[in-house]
Amino acid sequence: MEKIKIPQPYTAGEKDIKNVIAPAAMEVNPNYLKLGDKFAKTIFIFTYPRYLATGWFNSIINLPNLLDISIFIHPVDTSIALRSLRKKTAQIEAQLLEKQEKGLVRDPLLETAFQDIESLRDSLQQARERLFNVGIYITIYGETIEELNSLEESINSLFESHLVYVKPAIFQQLEGVQSTLPLGQDKLLIHTPLNSGPVSSFFPFVSTDLTSDEGILYGINRHNNTLVIFDRFSLENANQVVFAKAGAGKSYATKIEIIRSLMMGIDVLVIDPENEYQKLTESVGGSFFKISLTSENQINPFDIPIIPENEDAADVFKSHILNLTGLIKLMLGEITPEEDALLDRAVTETYASRDITPEKKDFTQVQPPTLEDLQIILENTKGALGLAQRLEKYTRGSYSGFTNKQTNIDIENRLIVFSIRDLEEQLRPIAMYIVLNFIWNLIRAKMKKRIMIIDEAWWMMKYPDSASFLFSLAKRCRKYYLGLTTITQNVADFLESPFGRPIITNSSLQLLLKQAPSTIDLIAKTFNLTEAEKQLLLEAAIGEGLFFAGLKHVSIQIIASYFEDQVITTSPEQLLGQKDS
Repeated sequence: MEKIKIPQPYTAGEKDIKNVIAPAAMEVNPNYLKLGDKFAKTIFIFTYPRYLATGWFNSIINLPNLLDISIFIHPVDTSIALRSLRKKTAQIEAQLLEKQEKGLVRDPLLETAFQDIESLRDSLQQARERLFNVGIYITIYGETIEELNSLEESINSLFESHLVYVKPAIFQQLEGVQSTLPLGQDKLLIHTPLNSGPVSSFFPFVSTDLTSDEGILYGINRHNNTLVIFDRFSLENANQVVFAKAGAGKSYATKIEIIRSLMMGIDVLVIDPENEYQKLTESVGGSFFKISLTSENQINPFDIPIIPENEDAADVFKSHILNLTGLIKLMLGEITPEEDALLDRAVTETYASRDITPEKKDFTQVQPPTLEDLQIILENTKGALGLAQRLEKYTRGSYSGFTNKQTNIDIENRLIVFSIRDLEEQLRPIAMYIVLNFIWNLIRAKMKKRIMIIDEAWWMMKYPDSASFLFSLAKRCRKYYLGLTTITQNVADFLESPFGRPIITNSSLQLLLKQAPSTIDLIAKTFNLTEAEKQLLLEAAIGEGLFFAGLKHVSIQIIASYFEDQVITTSPEQLLGQKDS
């Protein structure tokens, strides 16, 4: 009777995993393999120069193309190596004596080989070196034979630039692919004897990358096409500076960071000098406050800050007095030491007129004074009439719209943007100072993971008091889980301030995009750039540049998704196209 095999029900198992991983078919040719739809070729190193520089292999490892590299290092017993070298020394010495007896011209090649072998024998005998048989195999891949050959030529050129020569594994392509698989099997067995020094030049496998398990995507590493994923809060401080010429993409890159930071649960605060962030803010449901002479949104610089936990109310109040005095100095311009003393006393008396003194523990139930109250105190203080008159334009004059009213804004949102575009140019530094101080008081009141972005920060660096305040913010914000981002296109003004370089020093992250020829030397000196990096910044396209994170830095390309681009673009052409559609 004939036996009939009954089909078994399908069950998932190990065989299915092999079928998924393995190619559909493999075609073996003398010079290449065809694995499914891809072509593969294995090459090996067969000749090295007399000297190898550290890191010579990095240019191959960091290639953006798909390739597999295996390095097999087989230790050689020192006693066997010494016997072999002794025989080799005897052979070379015999050749040298023979040439000498025949009166032939000296052979520098033989003499150099003799010296190298003798030096190696000494090192092996003294256990300062070890000898290894080393095999390096590289399998490259391509969609077509032409692409495969082109990649092979590129790799040959890179190796030959270091006087290292390679060959394809003719009629051993199958063994070559097996040798580069992560199986630890050396099927080719094509070795070169190398001592410890040259072997160490293969290591470490230095690949300039900034890919981590946490953080946000900043862009693409142009060096090896890896992703630049980084958590700015993992460094010693989370501060960042962004330098670029107009139109290079600095605000674009910052908006991408805002969107992706919000997705990671990080709150964001922005000072926007050109209303560039309004569309983004409205798209994600943030709060957008316009600060201008006629705006409904007001901030009273005399507001008493909320007292943080574990801090003394008197210390917080005195610190606030100092910041407020700095703001008033910014409004008044240059003042004499006598006027400075009068101003300090008048500010304290202004608060005392509302029964607000350092001895109080709770300031929430008292309405704070305004700038006009300070002017009244100054008018009634001997020798301070001139100061009162100079404050007139901010209290009753043409500038009274935004500095002399009680605060009426609500800051309960994860993205808060303060726009100062509609202010007169001479009022922008004052507005920045007021908003920064207001934000700083909020940050101190409650510790949260936040980023604060100051666009066109060179406005503040033009004035000593506001520059000093920004520097103080850069130094202290780490304690309150805050990362400060300072953006500027006017690099010269920023660095000419005595506080400009310290702000850079206190920023662990730096983003440098396309630079103008007039400022590139200053940038290169500040960030210790090489000639190649200088040239990269001069020739960079929009959204391309250098990204520094601590001691690492990479060449970066900022790329947004389609939907991110629609929200954050400031290109006039794109904006007009969106209106038309």
